[in-house]
Amino acid sequence: MICGIDEAGRGCIAGSLFVCGVVLSQNIPLALKVQLKDSKSLSESKRNILASLIQQFSDFYLVKKTHQEIDDKGLSLCLKEALKEILQNLEASQYIFDGNCKFGVDLLQTLIKGDSKLSCISAASIVAKNAKDKEMRDLDTLYPQYGFKKNKGYGSKAHLKAIKDYGYCAIHRKSFKLKSLMQNSNETLFGYNI
Repeated sequence: MICGIDEAGRGCIAGSLFVCGVVLSQNIPLALKVQLKDSKSLSESKRNILASLIQQFSDFYLVKKTHQEIDDKGLSLCLKEALKEILQNLEASQYIFDGNCKFGVDLLQTLIKGDSKLSCISAASIVAKNAKDKEMRDLDTLYPQYGFKKNKGYGSKAHLKAIKDYGYCAIHRKSFKLKSLMQNSNETLFGYNI
């Protein structure tokens, strides 16, 4: 009984971070299990379908850390809190997090590129990415000028240009350093230190 854990939205400059733990059911259909891959290698429509099926054939726990929590506490502490919450809410013999950092969480193991090596981590990757994508599609209707439906909150060239043109919106992570927007690091952008 392995709990695979992965996140989506760590490197974003807007929106929330989602961290998911998944313990796959022993009766998961083989036809579904063979489709579980790193979420980045799947289309958004495929992730939508798989995320729903994964939830039917697993115990899963999804943690959302908002942009405000990330600004207030920092990304590392938010990840640590999310990982601890998953360990407290899912029962497994092993907990394996995609990557190489345990964020100081006991009982957690790490596996580099785990989302392409273990199906339970792939499943966690898909559920987390699906939640992040849905959030950004919803936010795109509130803030269409930033192109969230397309960039999903990541710092694409078009997204950075939109920030230059319109400033930050309410869901941008203002603690993140966006040096590409500044001539020198001592300046501020729209009242926020960059």
